Amino acid sequence: MEWLSIIGRTMLLYVVILIIFRLMGKREIGELSVLDLVVFIMLGEMAVVAIENTDKSLWHQLVPMVLLMAVQITLSIVSLKNQRIRHLIEGEPAIIVNAGKIDEKQMRKQRYNIDDLMMQLRELGVGDIRDVEYAILEPSGKLSVFQKQKSKKSKNDTPLFSLPLIIDGEIQYKHLQMIEHSDGWLVEKLKNLGHNDVKKILYCSFQNGQFFVDVKEK
Repeated sequence: MEWLSIIGRTMLLYVVILIIFRLMGKREIGELSVLDLVVFIMLGEMAVVAIENTDKSLWHQLVPMVLLMAVQITLSIVSLKNQRIRHLIEGEPAIIVNAGKIDEKQMRKQRYNIDDLMMQLRELGVGDIRDVEYAILEPSGKLSVFQKQKSKKSKNDTPLFSLPLIIDGEIQYKHLQMIEHSDGWLVEKLKNLGHNDVKKILYCSFQNGQFFVDVKEK
């Protein structure tokens, strides 16, 4: 009977965990945030305990699993509406190579060394760091690389990638510094495009002198 109980618990928990993962949303393994990883590890541990402890009620052991799922979903919803909370939970991208120069301060902050950088560049097919204009370490740990263009750029040219200047109604001051402009310049440009309230903008990016603006739904 004990073996039948273990088999039954295993099958039931397998289905329960599949449902929980589906409710938590779709993500690739390489894109998991720290929060996702912690939740997955804890769910795995809880499932093992629930399978092995056949003398305890299974329903009592399902309660913390459901509670953990509810906490994760709640934090995900909150982070969708608040960029600061999202960065606190998931982290934010870090520019490791900026305009062709390695940012040692940022590398120390991320506890990321030259060997890590060179390894990820090789994995992306980049054999020479001199070919890299920008390298961005994503919150998932992946490296995004933008290689130098053959044509020479002027000092006031924007980066090779679309630079977010507004996210969820909040101005990205670090990115404005990269293109040597102020928030006043940005607000004035947006007014010329018919956008008078920064808080109503979901996303605004800038590249090659052109703005892309997406307004929040009412």
